[in-house]
Amino acid sequence: MKKILFKFSLIAFCLTASAMAFSQSGGTLTFTYTPTSHNGYSGTKNVLAVWIQTGGGGFVKTKLRYAGGNTNDHLPTWAANSGGSASNCLSASCNVVSATTGATLSNFTQKTITWDGTDTGSSYVTDGTYQVTIQSTWNHGSSGTATRSFTFTKGPNSDIQTPADDANFTGISLQWIPSAASVDENAVELTDVKVYPNPSTDGIFNVDYKLAKSVTVYNVLGVAVVTESLDAAMQTKNLDLSTCTNGVYFVYVTDGTRTSKHMVVLNQ
Repeated sequence: MKKILFKFSLIAFCLTASAMAFSQSGGTLTFTYTPTSHNGYSGTKNVLAVWIQTGGGGFVKTKLRYAGGNTNDHLPTWAANSGGSASNCLSASCNVVSATTGATLSNFTQKTITWDGTDTGSSYVTDGTYQVTIQSTWNHGSSGTATRSFTFTKGPNSDIQTPADDANFTGISLQWIPSAASVDENAVELTDVKVYPNPSTDGIFNVDYKLAKSVTVYNVLGVAVVTESLDAAMQTKNLDLSTCTNGVYFVYVTDGTRTSKHMVVLNQ
């Protein structure tokens, strides 16, 4: 009898552990930073890559890759991690599925990426520790490149960070917000609603609607920061979040029965 009970307990433990090990939470990572300006091989021209890795450094997904023909050897860490070779970041072997790509950049400006917790096959990855990694290169040789990783936890809880600046990356903001914090699964969807621009750089969001009655904006803690009535005759509403702190907000537009839900980013 003891052996039978032990076997049932072991099976139950294994099933529970397996379910925990393969938990897959939906959500959104929003990562923002500003690269420090450097003079390099051609003024302020530079190349960069931003990608998602596992906690152990395994490749998950590329989000940004900017490089030109004369700089194909300037993102060696990303190139090798994404499936290519360190000598050619423009190789077809480098995985840029769903990534934003482009030519060599002419200046250093703020960058923002979002990640929905999926891999290159659009499947949710297992919850756990992940990294968002930047590689920025502005000159030949090891002194003209910088790589930095930021660790976060993908899972059912929010992970909000403001990592410290360094000599190459400033204004850093990292927010993992699970879907449960932003989606009411029981709400009936209200269509014909648009919220833009996203992200907003001046704190103003425009809401286009047809039959809605009210709009409410929540922060990541679930606190309402704006609640306003909507005039059916106007069909457009300006939301002013310019006094709010930068980060992720959730805009709920409703007609009293149906609701339209939008995640927006404030990045002034």
